Amino acid sequence: MELRQLRYFAKAAETLNFSDAAKALNIAQSSLSQQIKQLEDELNVQLFMRNSHAIRLTEAGEVMLPFALRTLRDAETCTDRIHDLQKLLTGTLDIGVTYSFSPILTETVISFMKLYPHIKLNIIYKPMGELMELLAKRNIDFVLAFKPSQPVADVESHILFQNTLSAVVNSDHPIASKTSVSLSELQKYELALPSKGLQARNAFDRLVTTYNDFHIRIELNEVNILLKLIRQTQLVTVLAEDSIYNERDVKAVPLEVPDNEMTGCVHILKDSYHKNSMKEFVRLLSESLAVKRRQNSWI
Repeated sequence: MELRQLRYFAKAAETLNFSDAAKALNIAQSSLSQQIKQLEDELNVQLFMRNSHAIRLTEAGEVMLPFALRTLRDAETCTDRIHDLQKLLTGTLDIGVTYSFSPILTETVISFMKLYPHIKLNIIYKPMGELMELLAKRNIDFVLAFKPSQPVADVESHILFQNTLSAVVNSDHPIASKTSVSLSELQKYELALPSKGLQARNAFDRLVTTYNDFHIRIELNEVNILLKLIRQTQLVTVLAEDSIYNERDVKAVPLEVPDNEMTGCVHILKDSYHKNSMKEFVRLLSESLAVKRRQNSWI
């Protein structure tokens, strides 16, 4: 059964005349008659009673007509919907974001919502590992996160910018006046670290062989609360430099260690369909002031 056959059947049922139906469809009457006959043969029923002057629907034709019309309407709606998706007039975009990426995202979210008011954004904040699981299950369209230390199976990572792992302190802290800080100097201060599993903590763990010489007062998995503690105390935390983008009264001082780069990436599934809305969101993000600032600093 083809949509074309249903369209011919519906038009013939409307006009109750094969000749008029063929003219309305701009096809030969013989083509219309042949397609309807094929439809009847496939269904093994007669849809029209025919005579030399007119046609009329059989009982089977009467039953079939509303279903045929509904199918044609649904097909038309589907076509319109696809066209709308292509033009970014409708749809949903599911984005996974690690906590460290949050500060650079606001500008792009606002721009996207203004440009495409009918596309719904679902933004999910979770640790990197959990987001990759959601991506593998296709529960989200893409992930914004720093590049993992080991490649993730079936995931492509496209670089947005480079970043540095930094000691983050309040503006009055002794470290705030420095251009870089060593791990040995961090040992002089009490630390408030992101929880294990968060990307900044994972990066710090790769640099530190033992924590015996560090004084860790607190660990937590909420960056906003972590920054509030830093503003109000002399504690030091370790985060990606861009984690404090647009944040007041705090300073990021790069750690003075080798391999201190953190690479901001868009992570997508290999060989998967990529929504137009995803491509547009990533374009806006790559052109945002927050990202261009980091790109320019590495040129």
